[in-house]
Amino acid sequence: MKNNDFNKGVTLTAIGSFWWGVIGVIYFEYIAFVGHIEVVLHRCIWTAFFLLITTSFFSKWKIFFTIVKDYKILITLFFSGFLIFINWAVWIFAVANNQIIDASFGYFIMPILSVLLGNIFFKEILNLKRKISIILVIISITFLIFVSFNSIPWVGIVVALSWGFYNLLRKKINVDTDVGLLIESLFILPFALVAFYLIVQEGLNDFTFSNPSMMLLLLLAGPMTVIPLFLYVRGVELCGLGPTGMIFYITPTFQFILGFFYYNEPFSITKLVSFILIWIAVIIYLKDLYENN
Repeated sequence: MKNNDFNKGVTLTAIGSFWWGVIGVIYFEYIAFVGHIEVVLHRCIWTAFFLLITTSFFSKWKIFFTIVKDYKILITLFFSGFLIFINWAVWIFAVANNQIIDASFGYFIMPILSVLLGNIFFKEILNLKRKISIILVIISITFLIFVSFNSIPWVGIVVALSWGFYNLLRKKINVDTDVGLLIESLFILPFALVAFYLIVQEGLNDFTFSNPSMMLLLLLAGPMTVIPLFLYVRGVELCGLGPTGMIFYITPTFQFILGFFYYNEPFSITKLVSFILIWIAVIIYLKDLYENN
């Protein structure tokens, strides 16, 4: 039974990671003509509505109301919601502006950054391999700063930092993943609705009742966000953080492949050197995960 659960967890995590790395990229690239601001707003709006449906379907309202009674948790979720909004917005901006490779840089360093933040804020112990991984990431970014400042993948760094601090806040309160995301989405929702209303007033919206196919396409931003999250989180529950941490690298690997080979994004020698340092850091980090799980 345990082996079956483990195998199921690996499969779900792999599908979730593949979804983020391939399906999500292709979808958001496909609707990039809409404009990244409206796409971000639809992602916020329809993620909230989709999570309302899943919370009802999985009968999690008791968990929801338990959480909202704790004002300290609510304040934390407000700030984590702000961070996830930044993460979504910057990532969609990257996809819409042919910076998928730069975004993949952020996904490559995310787990290593989380290790560093865990050490700083939770005093988690760093072994030698993890220290080396962190040092290589720092060297990679420092190299870009001094050799070619314009080559720094700012979107990737912002994606990694926003996600790293988001995980830090969520780890602090340790609430149900999807219910927590629902509350975060509900905090974002009023701002997103007001912003969308202003876009409609200016006549700049692509989401209209006169174009049902476009409406459906933008509605998909909700499930496109929630489904891979459900798959990944369920995978973590079944097979643990170690194996899923390794499988996660499917995401940035496919993002990089799509950006370079399919969307023909520019990739300088300077960036190649920086990425090689990151890939070495990732290999060392994965070896450590494998040896300790």
